[in-house]
Amino acid sequence: MIDYHLHLWPHGHSAAPMSVDEIGSYCEKANRAGIAEIALTEHIYRFKQTKKILGDFFLRYPESKMRSLMFEYWHQHCGADMDEYFSVVQAAKDAGLPVIAGLEVDYYPGEMDKVASLMAGYPLDVALGSVHWIDDWPFDHISDPFVMEYWNHYGIEKAWGAYTTALEELAQSGVIDVLAHPDLIKVAGHFPSVPDEFFDRMAQTAASSGIAAEVSSAGIRKPVGEAYPAPDLLSKFFELGVPITTASDSHGIDHVGFRVGEIKEFITSAGYDRLLGFKERRPYEVEI
Repeated sequence: MIDYHLHLWPHGHSAAPMSVDEIGSYCEKANRAGIAEIALTEHIYRFKQTKKILGDFFLRYPESKMRSLMFEYWHQHCGADMDEYFSVVQAAKDAGLPVIAGLEVDYYPGEMDKVASLMAGYPLDVALGSVHWIDDWPFDHISDPFVMEYWNHYGIEKAWGAYTTALEELAQSGVIDVLAHPDLIKVAGHFPSVPDEFFDRMAQTAASSGIAAEVSSAGIRKPVGEAYPAPDLLSKFFELGVPITTASDSHGIDHVGFRVGEIKEFITSAGYDRLLGFKERRPYEVEI
């Protein structure tokens, strides 16, 4: 198994100095869980290099409490140095640790060319693609009552539609390799009347774009209480030949390899006997 979605810094915490020893501790915990390789995939907005090109992104939306919240949140998190990040991951590789260098890349409508140019300057192994907000609404901030109340204003059907459209556009951008937590929109436990309509679109866009989908145990820790993707969506991925990676989406070391045994059973029950690994953004098959 592999854990291809890991973060060094928890949400709400400033970026701390990195070290090979810290990465080694991640690898040790992963190994104890039966995981052969990990990918460090820090959010691309955590870096000051991203701030230079996207720092005013949320100002495109009308002034509001939500815009201020999202703008401030984004700017609170973008103090790390991307050069240092990749340098330390390379040092960990050179030390023989089973780790690859990744990024988690959110969707910035109209700005993905800038994101691609930034990424091209670094020795990246895998790029995860995520949709964490709809316009200026960070719908997965489940601990914020104001953000959660906005579900009542926006509406479940409309939210699922907007999310799925953003996911399709991100998949078709050519910037990413893997759709991370592909049905993240369910995080708070809200489902549309006919989820299969959206699952069909998600599966088809992954298949037509030639990218992989992530199977993540992170949803088990959230109000929705199930893995990403939902069983019906995973079945659709399998039917359309969409390859998969596996992940814990741990923010910090605590959840590295979280519920890996359940994820293994989940994917093999769906028919998968292989995962997809990456090196220098080139995929290769990994037997489960």
